Amino acid sequence: MPRPFDGVRILDLTHVLAGPFATYQLAVLGADVIKIEPPDRPDFVRFKGPDPALNRQRRGVNYQVQGGSKRAMALDLKTPGGRRVFRRMVRTADVVVENYRAGALEELGLGPGRLARLNPRLIHCSMTGYGQQGPRAGVTAYDNVIQAASGIIDRCGGHKPDLPFVDYASGYNAAFAIAAALYGRDRDGRGQRIDCSMLDTALMLMGPHLAAHLHAPDWQAPPEAGLGAYRTADGVFVLGTPTPDQNRRLWTALASEGHDHPQFRDLADFESLYRHSQAMRQALAGIFLSRTAAAWEDWVHAHGLPGERLRTLAEITADDQLGHHPFLHPGVNGDPTVPVAAFAYAHDGPERDRPAPAVGEHTLEILEEVGFTTTEVEAFKAEGAVR
Repeated sequence: MPRPFDGVRILDLTHVLAGPFATYQLAVLGADVIKIEPPDRPDFVRFKGPDPALNRQRRGVNYQVQGGSKRAMALDLKTPGGRRVFRRMVRTADVVVENYRAGALEELGLGPGRLARLNPRLIHCSMTGYGQQGPRAGVTAYDNVIQAASGIIDRCGGHKPDLPFVDYASGYNAAFAIAAALYGRDRDGRGQRIDCSMLDTALMLMGPHLAAHLHAPDWQAPPEAGLGAYRTADGVFVLGTPTPDQNRRLWTALASEGHDHPQFRDLADFESLYRHSQAMRQALAGIFLSRTAAAWEDWVHAHGLPGERLRTLAEITADDQLGHHPFLHPGVNGDPTVPVAAFAYAHDGPERDRPAPAVGEHTLEILEEVGFTTTEVEAFKAEGAVR
């Protein structure tokens, strides 16, 4: 059965995590994504991950997470032959996605304006640290750098979260923008130029905090007892009861367990919750020490309230919940088990239908598809344009 992006061809000039993840989300929904890498400088994420053997094969786990369902082409855009090949491919492509330094493709004669003249229906998505304009446009960046620049690390008390969530959020952002542009093109026939900034993505992830700061720079968010982390008899439990109704139900249920605090139970609005939050935190800190984290989790769920004990990644990957939707693609032939998409369709949904390709695995196949002769291909090889 056809999937949503069947028939859409995407030229993927991205590397590391954010860009490859964006195109991966489109690939698992049917797009023909062609990953283009310089023959002598492949995506360095190919060399990263916990399995040294796969790293040596340029198929590291970090690469495979967002490398599946794609084809791979080894093409050097710094050569005349490489640019000739790319221009021909652009004529029949729907989307170009790149995370080159701002202006780098212009220097190669492959800027979005020139590509649009070759294909007016082309959707060109640029992914950079700071966007295409402004004093930082030419500055390179990675996830950790953007976490520092955006204020995320400051809001985390000076500690960097050890996760590349800005990369993956940027990938989602770009994939959504591309999907919307494809939808718009079906309506008006026009191509599109998309500018995706990792800095903007990071700030969007802090939208309420950003807006609050812009509105009242000196305002400090009051602590919320209902959104606290509490020590228990054997670990940490995270409570999620921020609304007046949830707070009332929490304290009513606790009263039945002998923890009666009527001054907290009948707080009717958020201002009252904020005003009593410190006192509630102190009371809850003592109460939660009376049971294990697992016991509190069962108790809270039994009362229809949100809350979970602190789990490790090992614990959640072993949890039965993950077996109830097609989130993971099982590893075969030595490849790792990897996530596919964080959503499911009733039909024709995301599917990882081919393994992450080797460098240049499909170069000759793609050159033949776009009409180059054997003689031309041999000339490209001699030039070092392809491999």
